[in-house]
Formats: sequence, C-alpha cells, structure tokens
Amino acid sequence: MSDKVFDRRFARHREELQAIFRELWKDDAAFDYFKKVLQLAYKERDPELKARDALREADPNWYRQNDNMGMMFYIDNFAGNLQGVRQRIPYLKECQVNYIHLMPFLKSPEGRSDGGYAVADFRQVEPRLGTMEDLSELTRACHAEGINICMDFVMNHTSEDHPWAKKAREGDAEYQARYFFYDDFGIPSIFEATVPQVFPTTAPGNFTWLPELQKYVMTSFYPYQWDLNYHNPVVFNDMMADFLYLVNRGIDIMRIDAVPYIWKELHTDCRNLPQVHQLVRLMRITTEIVCPGVLLLGEVVMAPEKVVPYFGTVQKPECHMLYNVTTMATTWHTIATRNVKLLKRQLDIVNALPREYVFQNYLRCHDDIGWGLDYPFLQQDGLQEVPHKNYLNAYFLGLEGYSPSRGELYNYDPITQDARFCGTTASMCGVEKAGFENNPADMDRAIKQDIMLHACLFMQSGIPVIYSGDETGQVNDYSYKDDPKKADDSRYIHRGKMDWTRAEKRHQEGTVEYRIFTALGQLEELRRTEKVFVSNADTWTIPTWDESVLCLAREYEGEKVIGIFNYSEHDRMAWINEEDGPYRDMLTGEVREAKGVMIPAYGFYYLKRM
Repeated sequence: MSDKVFDRRFARHREELQAIFRELWKDDAAFDYFKKVLQLAYKERDPELKARDALREADPNWYRQNDNMGMMFYIDNFAGNLQGVRQRIPYLKECQVNYIHLMPFLKSPEGRSDGGYAVADFRQVEPRLGTMEDLSELTRACHAEGINICMDFVMNHTSEDHPWAKKAREGDAEYQARYFFYDDFGIPSIFEATVPQVFPTTAPGNFTWLPELQKYVMTSFYPYQWDLNYHNPVVFNDMMADFLYLVNRGIDIMRIDAVPYIWKELHTDCRNLPQVHQLVRLMRITTEIVCPGVLLLGEVVMAPEKVVPYFGTVQKPECHMLYNVTTMATTWHTIATRNVKLLKRQLDIVNALPREYVFQNYLRCHDDIGWGLDYPFLQQDGLQEVPHKNYLNAYFLGLEGYSPSRGELYNYDPITQDARFCGTTASMCGVEKAGFENNPADMDRAIKQDIMLHACLFMQSGIPVIYSGDETGQVNDYSYKDDPKKADDSRYIHRGKMDWTRAEKRHQEGTVEYRIFTALGQLEELRRTEKVFVSNADTWTIPTWDESVLCLAREYEGEKVIGIFNYSEHDRMAWINEEDGPYRDMLTGEVREAKGVMIPAYGFYYLKRM
C-alpha cells in the first residue's frame, strides 16, 4: 500500500519532474525507475527522521535562525573515529556548536583519495573511521543534543576503485557509458580547447590515458577521479539512490561537492551549464519528497554572479545554502592591504540579495585560499591582478608588508604565477610567529586580530562555521612533510590533528587558548541570544571615512546593532554619525554614542541601540 504522505509530495512535483527528465534524457523508463528509488528510500526512512522532517516542513525557516553555529573537521584528526566524535559531543556543546561538518569519511583508496574526495563506495565508511552503524549512532546522539550533521556528497566523479569504474576497466560497455571514454584523443582535444584545468601543475589536462584499455577517460580533477557522465540517466538515478541511503543514516545537510562541474558539454567550459541547475533542482525536489528536513549546501567556489543562481528562484529553489567564498578571500585581502574598500563592496553585494538567501560564512576551511577577487574593481586603484596576487602570497608567507603571517603556497603555476595559500587562522594572524619568537606584544596583537576577524564573521548575514582548532588558536602543523602520502599537498599544513593537550588550556586563564576560546564564546553567546542576528535581518554597511575601518549594521523587529572593525595595526577613528542612539557596548555594557568612535588596533565594537 502506498504512503499517503509520499503520494501527496510526489504528486505536487510530478509535472516538473517529468518535464526535466524529458528535457535532459527523453527516457520515460528512467523516470519510472527514479520514482521507485524515491519510494524505496521513503519506505526505509526511520520514523524518528520522518517526524523530524515533519517538524521542519512545518517550519521551513528553521535553519535561518540566529542560533546556528557550525564547526568542520576531519574525523580522524578531531577524535580518531566516529565513536570518538560521539564521545566529544560535550566539547562541541561547550563550543556552542549545533552543526558539525564531517569531512569526507566514505571508503577511499589510500594515497589516491584527494582527502576523501575519491569515493570507492558510497555505502561504506572508511574502515579505520568506523561503520555505517557508527554513523547512525552518531547522528542519533547528535540529534538528541540538538546538533545537525553535514557530510560531503561527491557526485562529479568516483574513485577509479569504485565498482562502476572496476567494471568499466574490465571492458563492460554499460559501465564505460557511466563515464566519458574515448578511443582516441579526437573528442578529448575538443574538450581541452575550451575547458580550463583545475590543477594545471599537479594534475594537468582533463583526460587520462588508460593503456590497459587503450582509451582515454575524463578526469577533471586527478587521474584517479573519473568524471561521471550525467548524460546517462542511470548515473543520476543510481547516485540519487546512494544520496538517499546516506541521508537515511541521519544526515541533515548534504554538501554537494564541485557542483558547477557535474554536466559536461562539448565546445563549452563545462562550468555552470544550464543542465547543472536542472540536476540540482531534481535533487532539491528529491529532498522535498523523501526527506524535507534535509538541506542542500552547494560548494560553488566562484564569483558572486555565478554563485547566486544556485539558490534557484522562489518558485523553483535549488540549494538551501551556499558558501560565501568571495567574502572569505576578500577578508584576507583586507588584512594584507589594511584597506576595507573591496570588502565593503563585497558585503554590499551580498546584503543587496534577497533575505531568503543563506550563506555559510567562514574564515578558512579544509581547502586552500584562492585569490578570486574583483580585479576590475581593484584596478581602479591601480592594483593589477598578477602583481597583487604575488603580493598577497608574499604577505601571508611573511615576506612582505610587515606581515606576522606564516603558511605555505599550494599549486603554484610558474607560467601564470598563480597560487593559492594554506595556513590556519591563528598562524595567518601571527600567533605562530609570536609564539616561536616568544614576543608577548606581538602575541597580544595576533590574538586581537584573530578575535576581530571572528567578530566580523559573526556579524555577517548567514551561518558562521569555524574549522576545528581555530577556537583554541591552533597553529600550522608541518608534520605532514614526514608522510610521503601527504608531503606533496601543502593543504595538510592546516589539517593537523586536534591538539587536545593544548585545548585543555582553554580553561587556564592567560593562555592563548583561553583568550581566544573565551572571546569566541562570548561572541557566540551574543549571536545565539540576540534575535537581531537572524539570517533575514536587514543588513548594510556604514561609511567610516577611514580606509582601514569597516562598519556593519543589522536591524530586525526594531532592534539595531552596529559592528565596527579595525583592520589595521594602528588605532583608527570610525567617522560614523548614527544619531538614533545612545548605544550600549554589548560586551562591556558601556553606554556611548555611535559617533566618531576610536577603534584600537585590530579592535572592534558591537554596539546595540538602546
């Protein structure tokens, strides 16, 4: 007997689903199979998860509230395995975290995993991390404590060790049709003429020659990651079956990895094609039918004009949330230049978007920092792209601009002189250098910069997410160089193991760990308890008439807060003149006017209108 809830939800979307299937694949049998995939997943969904879905379906704005705070980490680095993460739930609660992003944990071949992004089995946890039952137990335990779970769904490619790839390598034509195989370089050469390279130095080209098959296979990222062919509806249907299997383990947020790349078309750059949006729309509908409590987080590491379309429209929404990568990169540019002009412009663009759009904001993540800035805008002030990228990398290497930063470059291209940067937040702010040199004054300045950046992060519209270790000021880990499997990938410098011995110092007054952990805790508490920090509050920037000072304002239901942030190592004046005061300092309780405010070096204020 069919379920009335499923039937009702499916009927609401049937017409659009059929239209997309017919446009993409013209295959009614594939549509019928797709419906069966959804029906089976709904039937197998746990009653507790269905009840959770019903609550969230009745309150679709549940994730837009001001109490959402995220943390991301690699399971082994954070706690050894999934059971270890469950034992660390009290620590997560102490951090006021109610959303954890578990970095890739599905079965991947050792040494050919790209940090877990080359999945060999979507239904098996990497054995050293645990089992699917361990995952289900963790999600149940987290849900009981009000914590949501996010994981990555890598749908652009599989590992060459995936069962489909193994059958394709054996010569099975059905499985070769799930990838892009070619007998000669004719068609691949046409792709190469228009498709950019993702990793031009470490993995040049978009195809790999397989001598045992005498064929080329498309590999946009690394040779061991074979691109999936979504022109074949079987690929989409079977990947959705795996997607639903995973969300039925209790996953709340599914991060779609490399989403702009998933549809390939000759004579294009194979980025952000219209069919990509149709596939994401199908995924959104899939969740609304089977698991409406689950959110889609799109990883779109591109300029704002290319990111925003992945929200879809009011009538046809796509992703629930997107990464705010441009603001992240612009924030570090601002640290290096002491000039907030570009950051203000970037925030003005984000603030002008519909309030329904939810961004995930962060200072750093598991990946590198790419300098994808608004160079046409910077050129107005004489900053040219290549020289400026070189300056930014030199600054964060600690080589220019009186920089206290420490870190390493990733994927440097000697031809274009392009590179990305790697380092923990604390090391980029100077904690590592000051500690090594035992310089108290520099350490004080580094800690203030670190806290100011987090304060600015929490003031922005969206959901803040920090990387595990940042809450205690953990610095770069250079031990990756001793591991042959990691030594060539400098991103591991900021993926070090959680130092629990140093983390214990968060309770020891006067330590670096205590100062950062306590300050972030105060900010998180303010954000969680003050309604003005909801995602759909009105937000805007206020001119300060000082190139190093940024001022942000938020207003919701009559409450107004302004944040003032000094991106300079010198005291600066914010020449603001808000005449609707007086205001109260939310951290000290001091009553003051929001006029001509002097901001200490790397200092900030949260001022609330009384």
